[in-house]
Amino acid sequence: MSVPLLDLRAQHARIRDEVVSEMMRVVDDQAFILGAPVERLEKAVAELSHSRFAIGCANGTDAILLSLRALDVKTGDEVVTTPFTFFATAGAIHNVGARPVFADIDPDTFNISPRAAASAVTGKTKAVMPVDLFGQIAAVDAVRAAIPDLPIIEDAAQSIGASRKIGDRTYMAGEAATIGTFSFFPSKNLGGYGDGGMIVTQDEEIANRLKRLRVHGGMKTYYHDEVGYNSRLDALQAAVLLAKLPHLESWSAARRKNAEYYNAAFAGSPDIKTPYIDPANVSIYNQYTLRVRRRDALQEHLKSKGIGNSIYYPLPLHLQPCFAYLGYSEGDFPESERAAKEVISLPVYPELEQSQLDEVIEAVRQFYGN
Repeated sequence: MSVPLLDLRAQHARIRDEVVSEMMRVVDDQAFILGAPVERLEKAVAELSHSRFAIGCANGTDAILLSLRALDVKTGDEVVTTPFTFFATAGAIHNVGARPVFADIDPDTFNISPRAAASAVTGKTKAVMPVDLFGQIAAVDAVRAAIPDLPIIEDAAQSIGASRKIGDRTYMAGEAATIGTFSFFPSKNLGGYGDGGMIVTQDEEIANRLKRLRVHGGMKTYYHDEVGYNSRLDALQAAVLLAKLPHLESWSAARRKNAEYYNAAFAGSPDIKTPYIDPANVSIYNQYTLRVRRRDALQEHLKSKGIGNSIYYPLPLHLQPCFAYLGYSEGDFPESERAAKEVISLPVYPELEQSQLDEVIEAVRQFYGN
């Protein structure tokens, strides 16, 4: 493939010595689970996210699951979220025994509509879970204004380091919600060499409970206050992330620069709608996602040219077979369904060469006859 969707080998080549040095410190210490590297990473992520507390865990899905448990979400409860997101968002709700209740998206940002979220609230609703899709923060402030009495879990798996202006302050991803959750899956802007996750909060009681829940429900070995999980962040992953974290800001800036280059190239095309970024937001462009006409045909054309691409997400969650029990049907969330048929994501990673960007642009233009 001449232009992959993501080239982690190119990233690794530039930071290999830094990563290996951090990893070898862990190997030499022979302390692989939690410990000092995880504590250092937690402190760094808390500072980045302007949060009092950060709690490392095994992966981004567990970050959501543990957060739901920390808020006592359980069987019979409901959690409002978006159907246009990765499966883990609603899957975690199901796996604590609660019922996912979907609310449609804003067609411009792809993030949950605060008005739709408020309309989905019932007497059984225990929390609301907006998702920061494609790297820009959801309108957490508008969700809170529309639903002031419920806790908010911000699924920030795709937005670490993104920011949003709320009033006269700039907030970082995860900061303004009751709880924010991150994923360090390798393809994320800040990705490990395996799985990893992090949870941030301003609430000390929630933070302490999260720390218990990730180690089988007890802070003292062999003593358990509740039934928890085995969801610890291992030290090797923390070491990788500590080596990468100082580069995150420059990587995000490079992604924004690449996105601007694409935007200029596709401006004015009747077949292409470039990403809309809320003026209050600074996106980290975890994905660069277009709305296009004849999406499936474009995807096949790009594949034939060796241009990496992906569809996030081809089938909204309310239409997934495993959620048939929820009783939703086609047409219930028209904006999510329309997005699923029109979106396509192009390579935007920081290491892209100018010639590669031009190759992607030429391939898209060629398809539309521009």
